[in-house]
Amino acid sequence: MRKQSVKKVFENNHMEVALEALGKSIARWTDKGDQLVTAISGLALFQRDKPTQPESRMYEPRICLIAQGAKRVLLGDDTYVYGERHFLITSVNLPTVVQITKASREKPCLGLILKLDQREISQLIVDSNLPFPRPQQSSRGMATGEVTLPLLTAFQRLIDLLAEPKDIPILAPIIQREIFYRLLVGDQGARLRQMASSGSQSQQIARAIDWLKDNFTQPLRIDDLATQVNMSTSTFHHHFRTLTAMSPLQYQKWLRLNEARRLMLIENQDAATVAFQVGYESPSQFSREYGRLFGAPPLRDITSLRQMTANEIV
Repeated sequence: MRKQSVKKVFENNHMEVALEALGKSIARWTDKGDQLVTAISGLALFQRDKPTQPESRMYEPRICLIAQGAKRVLLGDDTYVYGERHFLITSVNLPTVVQITKASREKPCLGLILKLDQREISQLIVDSNLPFPRPQQSSRGMATGEVTLPLLTAFQRLIDLLAEPKDIPILAPIIQREIFYRLLVGDQGARLRQMASSGSQSQQIARAIDWLKDNFTQPLRIDDLATQVNMSTSTFHHHFRTLTAMSPLQYQKWLRLNEARRLMLIENQDAATVAFQVGYESPSQFSREYGRLFGAPPLRDITSLRQMTANEIV
């Protein structure tokens, strides 16, 4: 038992050192403002020096890792909280509410995001002779996993490439491939294998999600969408909700309302015009559903957002 305890302490010490080094590397390339999209394809870094308000955001297939601080992500009725010792992985496009919960000027929240390459993951499964899951398996498209030392060191080497731009085209794909491999053989590997499995129900739902993202302003006919992805209506409903924590109609509604919010905030369009533009037939219905999602009717919500932005600038 004592040998195991010593080994555990040794491993924890190495993890602490690796997390500290990764945090310093992220801090080097970021300021305390916006997220940095790096020269490495699919890699972004961020730093925040205070907790944030909850914010609606679409999470693409990605891994999110925090070297210092903590975040909370809401997906439907599910809550995912993660910090230095756990990462968040998303296997399909999921509408979420995101909030940084642990950050300060002395110890800012430092993290990274790496998009998942499904083709590369599929090829890795073949090259590594990893088993594909049964087609009937289905689970939530978001989960937290345990951070390992090999995963941390791989991310460290990936960020280190930012200081050697000429090496990025050759070495970045190799290190990213290693990161995907570490994920595939880790505690969330089955989830990734499920998404990469051709013909799996999760991949069928992913195709439906892609269609919704491209056509959210159009009327939604569930039967037609289910047929399009070769599923019965009842099976489609069940697996869509299992993967996304919401119904197809709720998913479409989230897309419409968030696009409406963007149009009003960024392009200064009025609520009535935006309502029709995103697919609503009634401005009053749009206003009711907007208020339920964002906690205030359109005009009050947009005014509040602009005031918050102005205060941050000051």
